Amino acid sequence: MARKHLFEIANTDPAPAEVQQPQPRQLERPLLGLNLTPSTPVGAISQSLEAINSRATRAEEIERKLSQGHVVVELDPATIDSAIVVDRLGVDPAQQDALVQQIRENGQLVPILVRPHPTEAGRYQLAYGHRRLSAVRKLGLQVKAVVRELSDEELVVSQGQENNSRQDLSYIERCYFALRLEERGFSRDVIMAALGVDKAALSRMIALVKRVPADIIEAIGSAPSIGRQRWAELADMLEDRAKRGRVGKLICDSEFSSMSSDERFNAVHKLLATVKARAVPASWTAPDGTKPVSISENDRRLVLTFDKRVNPQFGAFIQQRLQALYDEFRETGLKEQ
Repeated sequence: MARKHLFEIANTDPAPAEVQQPQPRQLERPLLGLNLTPSTPVGAISQSLEAINSRATRAEEIERKLSQGHVVVELDPATIDSAIVVDRLGVDPAQQDALVQQIRENGQLVPILVRPHPTEAGRYQLAYGHRRLSAVRKLGLQVKAVVRELSDEELVVSQGQENNSRQDLSYIERCYFALRLEERGFSRDVIMAALGVDKAALSRMIALVKRVPADIIEAIGSAPSIGRQRWAELADMLEDRAKRGRVGKLICDSEFSSMSSDERFNAVHKLLATVKARAVPASWTAPDGTKPVSISENDRRLVLTFDKRVNPQFGAFIQQRLQALYDEFRETGLKEQ
């Protein structure tokens, strides 16, 4: 779907209306919170007719333009809920502060897109413009928005295409967004339209993001400078459960959270890529000069191999004494403490 069609609505001529007797006009404009049907002459007189007429005229104009699908209205940010699926893994504080300052100085130049909330009257649901909405909330202003009737599929496609046009999401955010949409039951066709990718690319994106635990992705964040290749490397290294446990400890460190998102990715990548130097294979030499045991060690285990050709019974002897050896080890350890 091209963005130029985003706000188009079919323009059909209405059928001629049947002539009816004039009815008393009811000033109902829920968009502006205007629902004024005077119940008694006294109640009507008590209101300012000039204010009522002014608001009613403005409401008529707004609703006429809304029917054309491209009007910008001002809404209370408190009435707008987040999108169906959040597409961001956090926002850079410096960039957000810059946006707040820009809107403070120049106003909100680009409206957000919302739809009427599907289940809560008087509320709206965000399609795109999360950062602008957050900035306007911080400034205590009304937010400029386009209101459109959108299905769930239309909403996520609009959301994805807006981000694509701005090149606004990092690679991992696009992958994570795709996975979340799939988990919410959206078809691959809808997800492809939202992200602007073909079937093969989408399959690769979802396959990759499934290999990286969600808590690690969310701890790292958007990592805007990190592309597919390095995320694939990270996924490969995370196949090792022991290494995954080490990453779990790292991301809980307070120093880790103070880094930028790119720095957090690099810290995790460096930790996983640091391989303990392998010990040179060794053997144990018995007093009689034989070598009944060879020793090998890596990051995860130390292995003793008993050579039955040298001494067929020695391995079985050690196996029978494992409990006693372990008890002796624990006792020795306690004494050393």
